[in-house]
Amino acid sequence: MTDRAYTAYSYLTAGEDFRRFELAPEFGRVPPYAAGLTAGQAERAAALLRDSLVISLHDHPVRFPARMEETPEYNRTGRQHAAYAGLAASGLTVVFDNMMDGTACVTGNAPWRWDDIITDLGMRQADLAHAPGVMTVRTVADIDEAYRSGRTGLVFGLEAATPIENELDRLDILYGLGIRQIGIAYSDANTLGSGLNEPVDGGLTSFGKRAVGRMNQLGLAIDLSHSSDRTALDASAATSAPLLITHAGARAVWDSPRMKPDDVLRAIAGTGGVIGMSAAPHTTLSHEHPAHTIESVMDHFQYCADLVGLEHVAFGPDTLYGDHAALHRVFGHLLGIAGRRPGPAFNPVEYVDGLENPTECFGNICGWLVGHGYSDDEIRAVLGGNIRRVLQSIWVAP
Repeated sequence: MTDRAYTAYSYLTAGEDFRRFELAPEFGRVPPYAAGLTAGQAERAAALLRDSLVISLHDHPVRFPARMEETPEYNRTGRQHAAYAGLAASGLTVVFDNMMDGTACVTGNAPWRWDDIITDLGMRQADLAHAPGVMTVRTVADIDEAYRSGRTGLVFGLEAATPIENELDRLDILYGLGIRQIGIAYSDANTLGSGLNEPVDGGLTSFGKRAVGRMNQLGLAIDLSHSSDRTALDASAATSAPLLITHAGARAVWDSPRMKPDDVLRAIAGTGGVIGMSAAPHTTLSHEHPAHTIESVMDHFQYCADLVGLEHVAFGPDTLYGDHAALHRVFGHLLGIAGRRPGPAFNPVEYVDGLENPTECFGNICGWLVGHGYSDDEIRAVLGGNIRRVLQSIWVAP
C-alpha cells in the first residue's frame, strides 16, 4: 500500500481480522499549549523543528483506547495501533519506540514474558511494513536516511531485559529481530539487576555484568531509566560503550525514586552517554512548578545541562496518544507505580500541558528553547544531534 492516509493495520479488515476499539484521537484531545512566543520566535522555532534532526529518545507513538480501562483487552489482541498521522505532523525524524513494555500482557496477566514481547515486536513491524512515510531504524545510516527522505524512523526498544530470563543468547535474538535499545531492569528486579522499586538495592548481578558485555558486543544501546541507582552505577563501571538514561530527570530537582541522583547522572555522562528528559505525568515535577507542565520538565533539563553539560542532555518525553494519567491508574500495579514513594506533595494534573503527546512535544520544546535564549546550535544538539553522536559509538556501522 502507498496511501498516505494509511491507518494502523488497515491492510486487514477491522472487526473481521481483529477486534475494533474506539481509540484516542491523534489531535485535539486536550487544548493546545499557549507558548506565549512572539511572531519572530515562533517562526524561528518552526524553522528549527522543520530543518533539524529531531530524535525522541523515548516515546510510545501509539493510540490507546479512548476508555483507558479497555487497554488490557486491547493489548490482548497483540496490536497496538501506531499514530501515523500524528507522527507525520510531529516534526520528529526518529522515535525510540518502546512498544507495550510493562503492559504487554498478551497471553496472561504478568508483563515482560518472552512470547508476549516477540508477538508485540512482530505485529508492530508487520504493520510498519505496510505504512508509507515511516521506516525501521537499526543503524545511524538509517537515521540519516530518514532525515534525508523526510520519513519518520522508529527504533524499537524494551524498557527492561526481563524477557531474556537467564539466557544470554536471547539478547542476540532480540537484536536480530530489530531491537536496538534495551533497559537493564524496570521497577522490579530481574536476573540482571535491581529495579528502582526494590526495597534493597542489590545493584548489577554477575549475570547482569555478562549481559552488559554482550550488549556492548552486539551494539545494543543500554538504558538505565528504570534501574536502581546502584545498578546504574555498576553498569557505568562495567560498560565499554556509552550508556543512556532515555527518560528520567534529576532527583535534586524532585526527590522521587523515579528521578536520578547526581552521582548517577554524572556516571552516565562519564561513559559519554546521554540523559533524556521524561514528561510522563507526575514524574519530572519541580518545586518551582509542582503542577506538572513543560515548565517542570525544563527545570530538570536546565539542571542536568548545568550538571553534566549540554552535550549529554536530550529529550525522551515518554508520551502517548490517550489519557496517560489514567493508564498509570489502570496499570500501576504492573508498572511499579502503586505504592511507590511519590516525593514531595504536588498538584495532580489530568495531562502535562505542552507535552501531552508525541505530536506536540518537540514543537513546544523547540519553542521553549527559543524563548529562553538558546542558540540554534544548542537547540539542534539537544533535539537530536547529541543522540546521533552517541549512537555512532554504540551501534554497529552498516
